[in-house]
Amino acid sequence: MVMSQAKQKNAEAGGREAPGRSCRLHLIRNIGIAAHIDAGKTTTTERILFYTGKVHKIGEVHDGTAVMDWMEQERERGITITSAATTCYWREHMVNIIDTPGHVDFTVEVERSMRVLDGAVGVFCGVAGVQPQSETVWRQARKYKVPCIAFVNKMDRTGARFDWVVEQIVDKLKVSAVPVQIPWGAEDRFKGVFDLIRMKAFAFDEESKGEKIDIQDIPEEFRAQAEASRARLIEAVAECDEQVLEAYMENPDLSEAEIVAGIRRATVKGTFVPVLAGSALKNKGIQPLMDAIVDYLPAPDDIMPAVGKDPKTGEPTERVASDHAALSALSFKIANDAYVGKIAYVRVYSGVLEKGQNVYNPRTNKRERLGRILRLHANSREDVDALYTGEIGGIVGFKNVTTGDTLCQEKSPVVLERIEFPETVISMAIEPKSQADREALHDTLRVMSEEDPTFQVASDLETGQTIIRGMGELHLEIIKDRMFREFKVQANAGKPMVAYRETIRGKGSASSTFDREIGGKRQFAGIQLSVEPRPRASGNEISIDVSKGDLPREFHDALVQGIEDGLVTGVLGSSQLVDVHVRVQGVNVHPVDSTDTAFRSAASMALREAVQAGHPQLLEPIMEVEVLTPDEHMGDVLSDLGARRGKVKDMDAQEGVQLIRVLVPLAELFGYSTALRSLTRGRANYTMEPVQFEVVPDDVKEKIIIY
Repeated sequence: MVMSQAKQKNAEAGGREAPGRSCRLHLIRNIGIAAHIDAGKTTTTERILFYTGKVHKIGEVHDGTAVMDWMEQERERGITITSAATTCYWREHMVNIIDTPGHVDFTVEVERSMRVLDGAVGVFCGVAGVQPQSETVWRQARKYKVPCIAFVNKMDRTGARFDWVVEQIVDKLKVSAVPVQIPWGAEDRFKGVFDLIRMKAFAFDEESKGEKIDIQDIPEEFRAQAEASRARLIEAVAECDEQVLEAYMENPDLSEAEIVAGIRRATVKGTFVPVLAGSALKNKGIQPLMDAIVDYLPAPDDIMPAVGKDPKTGEPTERVASDHAALSALSFKIANDAYVGKIAYVRVYSGVLEKGQNVYNPRTNKRERLGRILRLHANSREDVDALYTGEIGGIVGFKNVTTGDTLCQEKSPVVLERIEFPETVISMAIEPKSQADREALHDTLRVMSEEDPTFQVASDLETGQTIIRGMGELHLEIIKDRMFREFKVQANAGKPMVAYRETIRGKGSASSTFDREIGGKRQFAGIQLSVEPRPRASGNEISIDVSKGDLPREFHDALVQGIEDGLVTGVLGSSQLVDVHVRVQGVNVHPVDSTDTAFRSAASMALREAVQAGHPQLLEPIMEVEVLTPDEHMGDVLSDLGARRGKVKDMDAQEGVQLIRVLVPLAELFGYSTALRSLTRGRANYTMEPVQFEVVPDDVKEKIIIY
């Protein structure tokens, strides 16, 4: 239904394609590869590039030769840090791929990638199953209604259990996940896969690195198992798709075309998740995965039109997937390249972006001229003349475009939904080694904060220190490493600290008058305002309950800026105030002596007094920690977590190990990796991600040093 409605709307809009296209719209696939860290995302992507002919040598993560992991820090650590985009071709389809990080510290890269993708491949470890970050990236995909297929990787590993992983996908992710393949053997006997639609066995030749595939009949000893699995597949598709159900009622022996079409419709609707199996490292199962991407994931014109708002009226407006519709594109990432400068990664939803064209940015109310247009392949690129509807590429030449900005036509403006980013949870003081490094440090921090919306830079008003904030210890470590090696900045960095927040428990009000002589001129302004708490995680709100006659327009922005200054600095330390409603109830204006500076200062002073009256509280970030430990060490692990103020959510017994989920304040987790290794003789491991902010207990608050 969703796919047919989208097709109909695009057709009604005159969904013709521009003649300069290199690939038809219905042959484009914009996909992401996402999963928990070390599940095999980048290895899978490297095989895709090899089999599609994009590269002629397979890159390996463990050797530091992966094409998609191009940063020095990625190759040294063997992890993906930044999402990398590339374009390849399979069965005449253009496949734009974004390989995303698996570590929680870099979840922003997944968030902004999911915002612009039409489909995703969730990679799951055949041994570990659905891991914490697997659930996080799946939630991000569901948030943006991105259809998914699942690839159970590492079927060659000892302990790989395909059926168990499928059960976990169903139970933990709450989706209708059904195999369209089943593995041919497992662990060291893993040979290939059985295709349940064609009822054929695929054996992958190891000498040719999987390029040669021996397609044969399913061996007799596995035939009954395959037929039973095929029957379950058809029944599951029939439950999700009316056309398949009608055909099934007439004749249960459905054709390959009917099954594939039904799976595609159900997958695009988001009611069905096809599951495939393989081993990317052993070069098995990747070509069928590419077939599934082409067969089951949507083209840009299969999904509903992009919805935004008219910046002038605020009314909802649609942009259909057509080259001849008004332009709408979203900048979802900013990168700075030493050779070409600032690159804006963009996804075109409608219209065409052409070299030399002027585009309008509703956020800045300014037009900017496109310089170069690039087709991206990790850190290399090729120049193209245009990007058409449904395509992803890079733009060089923009000065004021940031992550989340909409690019459109000035005569037909639209603001597409911006990307939401999580709050930072950790901070660090940084200072230049010498006065000569000060400007270079400032410029570097500005550039890096443009690239990464979860990397924030602030100044402590009391100490004058520069404070950088991020998503975790590894995040700030990578930032610091890039600063020293990539940007050649000499600086001293402090130890990572928890990024606390402040809020209020009750209502408070205050009046403040700023009346001083500065530079021989009197500066005057008076403010009366009140504050009250808002629900947790709802954000701040500012209301100006003053008539335009009482508050001249020229002082309105200064008043709001003064309040925002106060919200940033807080009253208990230098922590940001959150979940507060500020209501301005009155102002005193002098016809001659009132100034912007006076209003900004008076507003900040009044806010501080009102917050003090509203019983301020300190909030700390709480992490959800998953510890996988052998049974014999569970008591020691639980005891240690209890000493760290941990609250156990649940425990899950598996074969010889215990999976413990616990909520722990971030302040108690510094050095936990070393402590856990010591407790379990290196046999346990853990992952964590931020989930919420909670009030710091009084007995703990006295011990805290806040930046």
